[in-house]
Amino acid sequence: MLRYIYGDELHNYSHLQDTMHRDRAVQFRDRLKWEVTVDDNGWERDEYDGLNPLYVIWEDGQGGHGGSMRFLPTSGRTMVNDHFAHLSDTQISSPLIWECTRFCLSPKASPKVAGALMLAGGELMRAFSLTHLLGVFDARMVRIYNMIGAAPEVLGSTGTGRDQISVGLWAYRAEDRMKVLRRAGLSSDISEAWFNRSFGHQIAAQKAA
Repeated sequence: MLRYIYGDELHNYSHLQDTMHRDRAVQFRDRLKWEVTVDDNGWERDEYDGLNPLYVIWEDGQGGHGGSMRFLPTSGRTMVNDHFAHLSDTQISSPLIWECTRFCLSPKASPKVAGALMLAGGELMRAFSLTHLLGVFDARMVRIYNMIGAAPEVLGSTGTGRDQISVGLWAYRAEDRMKVLRRAGLSSDISEAWFNRSFGHQIAAQKAA
């Protein structure tokens, strides 16, 4: 199931918190060889985890982390504006555009988890009337986005081949949501129920028919 949890509430889900940060260390440090910080608990964290982001986490059948993403509004500090602004013609700053970072999948995640996470990004856009999501991604993610049916508009890239890093924007499209629902193997009703459980209100009226 999908959970939407703000950073200042994450301690209430200690097993999810622990397994998410450990899986991030496995993915970003061990597998991708990124230069990230891993603490004595085996947690991968960075400065943006301290800004009370919204986490979307897939909780597996054992109550652990299956996959996750992290969201921050671009009206505040973001990874893209702090470190990748040179890849875009203008600095992106708007309460209606949120940055999505730290897309992470557990080593044990099923193929449908990636689709469920991308679906959650769309649900946030629908509910909060966001115009776009902004993200930085490496070459391996292009195939995943295309497979899911949620490819971004690329604003700029650096590097070549497997080392290419890009910044992109995702706009909400109802037809993309239906593709992602099918890819994730989920119904619209269950997705909305998970969202409403976390936020306590209905998704905004611009939802797809």
